[in-house]
Amino acid sequence: MPIEQRGVDTIPQEERTSGPRDLVSILLGSNLCLGVIVFGWLPPSFGLDWWSSLSAVVAGTVVGVVFTAPLALVSLRTGTNLSTSSGAQFGVRGRLVGSVVGLLLALGYTALTVWIGGDVMVGVLSRLAGLPQDGLSYGIVYGVLAAATVAGAVYGYRVLLAMSRALAFGMTALLALGVIAYAPDFTTDALPEAGGYLLGGFWPTWLLAAVAAGLSGPIAFITLLGDYTRYISPARHSSRRVLHATWLGLMLGLLVPQLFGTFTAYAARAALDYAGPLVDAAPGWYLVPLLLAASAGSVGNAGLMLYSMGLDLDAILPRASRARATYVVAVVATAAVFAGHWFSTAQDAMTSFVLLLTAIGTPWAVITLIGFARCGGVYDADALQVFNRRARGGVYWYRAGWNIPATLSWAAGATVGVLAVSLPSYEGPLLALTGGVDISFLLSGLVGGAAYALSTPGAVAAEPGVGEAPSTSCPTASGGGRA
Repeated sequence: MPIEQRGVDTIPQEERTSGPRDLVSILLGSNLCLGVIVFGWLPPSFGLDWWSSLSAVVAGTVVGVVFTAPLALVSLRTGTNLSTSSGAQFGVRGRLVGSVVGLLLALGYTALTVWIGGDVMVGVLSRLAGLPQDGLSYGIVYGVLAAATVAGAVYGYRVLLAMSRALAFGMTALLALGVIAYAPDFTTDALPEAGGYLLGGFWPTWLLAAVAAGLSGPIAFITLLGDYTRYISPARHSSRRVLHATWLGLMLGLLVPQLFGTFTAYAARAALDYAGPLVDAAPGWYLVPLLLAASAGSVGNAGLMLYSMGLDLDAILPRASRARATYVVAVVATAAVFAGHWFSTAQDAMTSFVLLLTAIGTPWAVITLIGFARCGGVYDADALQVFNRRARGGVYWYRAGWNIPATLSWAAGATVGVLAVSLPSYEGPLLALTGGVDISFLLSGLVGGAAYALSTPGAVAAEPGVGEAPSTSCPTASGGGRA
């Protein structure tokens, strides 16, 4: 299979041959991995019992999917990735906000997937073959996983889609075996080693779990969904079918692995760490399936994340090819894996990462969705590519390529989110106004969306882009126009 040559340029209609089933496959297969499973461990580690953890994960995921899924329709209409598509709201240079947010999200999740998958692999190999659990062993395993991940990401979308199809069946079978393996020791009680509710009370802790373990999953896809739907043709597949496929893929792809993580956390008594107790509690017959799950699942998930990182860096540096950009971000992600292993604890690193990125990314997603609703899903696909061609002008040029009101609205929402977040090592000053409960994602989205709606109340019709039919033009917020 040849290496994909497309970066963030518009995918021609003749190449948009994927469909809603492919979207479900890639969202399900790529997420059945330890990098997603480990998020199900967070609620038990926060001191909640099984039923509270279950409700937090499900509630957070459902809310997040309902909010996130419509973003898939943006790239269905534009034929390019979501950060480039957001140029309709932020300007063809201002869409770098989305590229940076997407790059950070994908970087964190890539590193987390390789980190957790590698730790489980070393633990299993230690039990099976006596592999020493030292720095050299971890370094070699991380390196092997990273190399395999880079190979899939560089080859691109078609290879990753084929891998996801296989993983959707293979990983489902491995996780089903895991339920049988860990079931004898399962308990619904809160884990005493967690030391009670992390935030001192039930509801603040439950809400933290709903955001960190539930909502954060769909939010991770706010810039990723377009990487897949840009290969679906709106002429052959309706927006409704694509939206339904996104809902189904995200629900299954997130709830199945996360709830497996929650289940095994109670069965393995994994209160303070997940990878070690998971391996220690596994019966001997499940060690080989666990090794397969840790390796294959990690490569599939991290490969997609790394692919997205390559696209985002390609969008930031148009002169770089997608493949070259992917190699660069792979080095950065691998360095983050080693930093996470030696300089942080899993719970603190994961909680801080997802809460901060959720607070920063939510207002960007809200603004992009408001813009999509305003233009009725009609975009000037050619004008979105002005920055990538190192040109000027077009209906999304605004002021020197930036829509200042949209950018300032995102900055206001992100700032409020950071000031209202509660991390293991930092508490924002606005927490005093919310009774110490972290609702940073809600405040950041409301402030960013309200500021954008109020500062850009009108809309003007844009002309069709060069070579585009009238149906691919897009009304933009006031302030747009040609240079």
